[in-house]
Amino acid sequence: QVQLVESGGGSVQAGGSLRLSCAASGYTTSSNCMSWFRQAPGKEREGVARIILGSGSTYYADSVKGRFTISQDNAKNTVYLQMNSLTPEDTAMYYCAAVVGCTYCRGALCRGKSNYWGQGTQVTVSS
Repeated sequence: QVQLVESGGGSVQAGGSLRLSCAASGYTTSSNCMSWFRQAPGKEREGVARIILGSGSTYYADSVKGRFTISQDNAKNTVYLQMNSLTPEDTAMYYCAAVVGCTYCRGALCRGKSNYWGQGTQVTVSS
């Protein structure tokens, strides 16, 4: 059974940084895609970043491009989201998602054999 555990959320002031982690277990990383989504109260879920674990190919939403970086550590089966220059608009619950046997991605949304989600980690940015 695939499990995703997010960590690293918290409260920061505008201009600060946080690094989110998504530790995965229960699968090998060779043919998978992992994404970060976020959802603020009253807003639709937004896909902010994605990495294809085999190629390292990445995607970023325009709202975070240049400020957020997604990366992988295959030895630790962990994907990170480094978030810099945070603004109050970045306040949201952040979720890690994995697609096993990934075949197609459009933005942060990927399709494949199976989909898994983490429990979420809250990020709050104050002005």
